[in-house]
Amino acid sequence: MQEKLRQHIEKIIPLNDDEFAFVWSHFTVKKFKKHQFLIQVGEEVKYSHFVASGLLKLVYTDDMEKQHIVSFAMEEWWESDYYAFYTQSKATLSLECLEDTVVFCLSFEDYRKLCDGLQKMERFFLEKSNFGFLGSQRRIISLLTSSAQERYEQLLKRSPSLIQRVPKSLLAAYLGVSRETLSRFSR
Repeated sequence: MQEKLRQHIEKIIPLNDDEFAFVWSHFTVKKFKKHQFLIQVGEEVKYSHFVASGLLKLVYTDDMEKQHIVSFAMEEWWESDYYAFYTQSKATLSLECLEDTVVFCLSFEDYRKLCDGLQKMERFFLEKSNFGFLGSQRRIISLLTSSAQERYEQLLKRSPSLIQRVPKSLLAAYLGVSRETLSRFSR
């Protein structure tokens, strides 16, 4: 299973066997059941998570207790409450399993040690951060400028397998539409 991580990293930077052994030594493997939380609001955020298998949702709950889905994460995606992770503050987002999930966990301390010990990993994480930032920007612009139908079509084009795995009620919440509206789009 650790080969998934190696292949993922090597899409950006090459690693020899010793380098990957060093990288792997900084991760822990954790398994979670459907509906279990990896992060809950108010808790310390200990890890950034690489999804080896399964599906997660990252959620912000507002003062009216309405849940806003920030993102979904499936295989080969990284997820956490990154603000809390990097600032070492309490979580303002929750991270929940939508399926049984296996994640490779990287603590903040191990992240620092990994980047200090193997400089090319800094480049890897910079690339991943840049792509995450670009994805967030694209999502914000889509929410500001696209119709609900266009947002659905964009999601279908970018992540067709996600549409098959996520319940329609959650997809509707992610897109900012009602379940009924989503049903009209997906006919």
